[in-house]
Amino acid sequence: MQLSIPKSAIELPAVPGRSPWSDAKRRFIRNRAAVASVIILAIIALACIIGPWVLPHGFDTADWDAMTLPPTLKNAHWWGTDESGRDLLVRCLIGGRISLMVGLLATLASVALGIVWGATAGFIGGRVDSFMMRFVDMMYAIPYLLIAILLVTLLGREFYLVVLAITAFSWMDTARVVRGQTLSLRSREFVEAARAIGVPTRRIISTHIVPNLLGIVAIYTTVTIPGVILTESVLSFLGLGIQEPMTSWGVLIHDGTKVMEVAPWLLLFPGVLLSVTLYCFNFIGDGLRDALDPKER
Repeated sequence: MQLSIPKSAIELPAVPGRSPWSDAKRRFIRNRAAVASVIILAIIALACIIGPWVLPHGFDTADWDAMTLPPTLKNAHWWGTDESGRDLLVRCLIGGRISLMVGLLATLASVALGIVWGATAGFIGGRVDSFMMRFVDMMYAIPYLLIAILLVTLLGREFYLVVLAITAFSWMDTARVVRGQTLSLRSREFVEAARAIGVPTRRIISTHIVPNLLGIVAIYTTVTIPGVILTESVLSFLGLGIQEPMTSWGVLIHDGTKVMEVAPWLLLFPGVLLSVTLYCFNFIGDGLRDALDPKER
């Protein structure tokens, strides 16, 4: 006699699956330094965006009765004023806008260029790969900071020119990393299957290669942003970056070094903001590396 087992008795409860991105998110949240850095960086960014609209002083408005005023509650100059009577807090927030915008825009442009260059070289291979990577090696041999200074000096010191000058020499690291990852991805089964059914090379790169590079690209993006911000600060410190009356953290640090003995707050506040921002990006990069590639820990 054959026994009939109810179907409900042999069905196992459905177990919700977990994607690699959800696991990475969980590992990132457990990294306290990275989470704290995200919060601090968000506060700095929001303050730079909203603060100048809320504070009573303009970034280029001079208070002739409060020149080189130390931090005080008088006339709402909480971070003091510079030698022209301009409120330092507002200028630091405006400078943060410029420095963060330069960092984000130049990083996005350089990462996009590096992805296209590296993925194309790694996937096509052969002579194309050799030519493209030798060009990258030639770019590495050029002292990029000197060339950036030369470009800014010849073309001008407008905001977009500073971004272009930094972008032109900050994409090579991303290109080399993406090329190395692409070399390992192009021999995978799903890429070979796409080739076998006649998928065009451009579509394979955009559909199969680039999405699998997002993890390493996200890590290198957070590493590139502080380097770009620091490059802009160096150019501004040398007087070759953002021009007055607009300002950036590099300009404020340059101005603060001139009067650091009599007005140390003019150097302290922008220097602390720049340092904290760079540390936050570095901690976020470490957190993303541990979350997306835990084997490297």
